[in-house]
Amino acid sequence: MEFYSTNQRTHQVSLRKAVLSGMPQDGGLYMPGRIPELSGSFFRSLGNRTLQEIAAEVSRHFLSAEIPEPVQENIIRDAINFDAPVVSLGDHLYSLELFHGPTLAFKDFGARFMARLMAYFVRNEDRELTILVATSGDTGSAVAQGFYQVPGITVYVLYPEGKVSLIQEKQFTTLGENIVALEIGGNFDDCQRLVKQAFLDGDLRENRWMTSANSINIARLLPQSFYYFHGYGQLPASDFPVVISVPSGNYGNLTAGLFARHMGLPVHRFLAAANTNDVVPEYLETGEFHPRPSVQTISNAMDVGNPSNFERIRALYDDNITSIRKDLAGYSYSDKRTRAAIREVRDRYGYTLDPHGAVGFLALRDYRKDLENPVQGLFLETAHPAKFSDVVEEEVETSVPIPERLRVTLDREKKAQSLSAEFDALKAFLLED
Repeated sequence: MEFYSTNQRTHQVSLRKAVLSGMPQDGGLYMPGRIPELSGSFFRSLGNRTLQEIAAEVSRHFLSAEIPEPVQENIIRDAINFDAPVVSLGDHLYSLELFHGPTLAFKDFGARFMARLMAYFVRNEDRELTILVATSGDTGSAVAQGFYQVPGITVYVLYPEGKVSLIQEKQFTTLGENIVALEIGGNFDDCQRLVKQAFLDGDLRENRWMTSANSINIARLLPQSFYYFHGYGQLPASDFPVVISVPSGNYGNLTAGLFARHMGLPVHRFLAAANTNDVVPEYLETGEFHPRPSVQTISNAMDVGNPSNFERIRALYDDNITSIRKDLAGYSYSDKRTRAAIREVRDRYGYTLDPHGAVGFLALRDYRKDLENPVQGLFLETAHPAKFSDVVEEEVETSVPIPERLRVTLDREKKAQSLSAEFDALKAFLLED
């Protein structure tokens, strides 16, 4: 399969080129040349398949032209060696827990798969690959852990100073070796802007072989579609339509879900659940897209004011807002309402949410209020609540146990280089490093 640029459909490249370049030189994003339609027998068997079996079936439609299927299976077996269980809260309401990977966040799926895919593509190269990644929280830790000690690859993690949680920061600033943390004096949008500028800079392209590990890289999105199929397959048999609520910041997670729907997954509707950074819900309501600087919230991984992947959603629907609205509804919530949702779910269902999952729950709850007939509602719980224990413990009024693999990072020494949000500062650092 070839991949095209959202800015120029005639610009098509191989999977290897799309993955190792990160983004096209025309400033667009890579999209699959076609979305394959999966067989009816595959969907009928979802409930009897493991996550790894589902991943193997989906991935071969995108990867088999360039990667032998035994290699794909090895990548999946090594990268996705954890599960994504569905938990019933009652009232036809379910949580898809995506935090059972090494860094306890959904981004482990994409980051680990991408790291092994890139390692396969560079295995015979005699030059080093530079990876640039911007993070508002969990991306940095997932990418850093996924690429840690991978030969032939150095990762630079750009993150906004003072705007990620302590545990998130520790997960990617304490590794060292081939992981370099860059603390940027700005917000996430500044970090994302710097990464995009770097890819378009002639001097850097000449001196470094660069790609991205953000969800602007198509290798991050494809594996994120796997757990939508797996989550759907775990729901009990029912005549009720299925609605999936996705906590959304840069919209890669939601884009992967919409890919799954276009592959045939019979989801009735998706919900774009945002915090106060609500440019996409605003677009769905008004038809106008107005990016703006992000504001800081307790659901910090969603603090994005100009989400890159929304460009992919528009391309997927040929920029037809009527078609987008048929599949997607938007909601946004303040920190106050997010905190109240954490309390409500704990009191009513005995289940502990993190702030991101709380936003997903709110959108699903409000969507279901307006319906005459019931639906099966699935929301994504994208991070372990212990990663946001300061917020969660205030609301549930009890301690949240910290898993050991998180606890050990807190005692490690932070290693980070401070930079301004000016591109010249990043460029100079990369050319000198």
